[in-house]
Amino acid sequence: MPGVSRRGFLGAAGAVAGTAVVTGTPARAAGTADTTATTAVDAVTVTPADPRYLDLTARGYNARFTAKPDSVRLVHTTGQVISAVKEAVAGGGRIAVRSGGHCLDGLVDDPDVKVLIDMSEMNAVSYDSARGAFCVEAGAMLGHVYRTLYLEWGVSIPGGTCPTVGVGGHVSGGGYGAMCRQHGAVVDHLYAVEVVVVGADGTVRAVVATRDADDPNRDLWWAHTGGGGGNFGIVTRYWFRTPGATGSSPAALLPKPPATLLKTTVTWKWTDLTEAAFTRIVRNHGAWHEANSAPGTAYESLHSVLILNNRAQGTVVLNVQLDGTLSNASALMDGYVAAVTDGVDAAHSISTSSWPWLKATLKDPYDTGLFNRTKSKGAYLRKRWSDARIAVLYRYLSDASYDGHAGILLYSYGGKVNTVAPADTALAQRDSVLKANFTTYWSDAAQDDRHIAWMRALYRDMYADTGGVPLLDGADDGSYINYPDVDLTDTTLNTSGVAWQKLYYKGNYARLQRVKAAYDPKNVFHHALSVTAA
Repeated sequence: MPGVSRRGFLGAAGAVAGTAVVTGTPARAAGTADTTATTAVDAVTVTPADPRYLDLTARGYNARFTAKPDSVRLVHTTGQVISAVKEAVAGGGRIAVRSGGHCLDGLVDDPDVKVLIDMSEMNAVSYDSARGAFCVEAGAMLGHVYRTLYLEWGVSIPGGTCPTVGVGGHVSGGGYGAMCRQHGAVVDHLYAVEVVVVGADGTVRAVVATRDADDPNRDLWWAHTGGGGGNFGIVTRYWFRTPGATGSSPAALLPKPPATLLKTTVTWKWTDLTEAAFTRIVRNHGAWHEANSAPGTAYESLHSVLILNNRAQGTVVLNVQLDGTLSNASALMDGYVAAVTDGVDAAHSISTSSWPWLKATLKDPYDTGLFNRTKSKGAYLRKRWSDARIAVLYRYLSDASYDGHAGILLYSYGGKVNTVAPADTALAQRDSVLKANFTTYWSDAAQDDRHIAWMRALYRDMYADTGGVPLLDGADDGSYINYPDVDLTDTTLNTSGVAWQKLYYKGNYARLQRVKAAYDPKNVFHHALSVTAA
């Protein structure tokens, strides 16, 4: 998957000065955190004079933004997070949280941040028999989660396709990936969340919130099913169990991945593509997803990404995978590829292979190398893009004078995701068939303004008829908070009259505001795209 990427959001995770995560313990009182055990690992405070400072502050995915806090706190337990937050609140320093470091915009790496809490050492994955769910610390990377859940219990969660994304922000932003058409969004399997919060009186405490109907903290759980990272507190642990799953066997509590994946890559060279051929590819791809994204479709295990690279990268690529154990897997794959390539008057190459599920899932196709500066935007699609919008894409992507590594990625969506009501989780977009990630990458800081301007112009012209943004409940349905884009707050760029909060959260924003008022009334946790109290 050359030259382009999509990433998760800002991390949020943690646990207690001198305590360790313990699973399989006796049942705890509702809403309380387990802070009883001890550990020999102390929190680490790293200041600018420490040689480790550069490594910890440069972990952000987008090199346009570099953190410069007064200190970085490397934590190992919920108690250590509580202590770090207490100190920061007492000192009046702004707090930010980093899990995997894949935030695409400057929400974590903001110059106003004084204390950066790094969750990367809180990465345990285990089974909690007391709660009957899998416990995942929020600093764990997706690849580690997939590997442990699968090798130990034969299960997984339907999370993202980048194995180095941290769980903390990925889950709180809603989460989606290769298995979401078959099994729903990752938050559809979220049973509980532990969050370090700050009360109106400044008291810092850890709260466990579950999806149980009688849980007094249920709204806090709900806010972490798509409300975005860094809004309500610091997530330290998640617990996952599929709704309706029963029994005492952990192997029956989460989805089981297929033993093998059938994978196909279709490649077109830009030198062979006319505007008509480009248009036909994008039109075919969108039309297929309109027709094949209902729940329970024979193609529910299919995941694809159409990577519309710009001419400078040389190719347009379609990557596809589906359950290789299906008796008709090859026929399904052939049918899909035939539908997307139908009538395309341009040569293409096809490669097909079979992979063990875990090996395929742990491959990282998103390393951009020296192209580490980026500008990204997002959109949900309820219908395929119109020919007018495809024409805008072609005009920008075919421009031989643009030397950035740009790519518009169209990800398969829908299926089981769309069986959940929009208000049941904070993730409100529940009838889309595709997700779009607009990206461009470059390496020279002196060229930032030029590349950012190019991406802004493309997005503005794509959505010129709807105020420069993907409006709600039409062919489009707003954007995805894990593709954070501060441009949506700028009324010179977003001229739609629709607030950026609605574009991300639709009708769920008012409830998120109430949760913010209840659990972060002092607005301790905030950033450029944060929820504000009602």
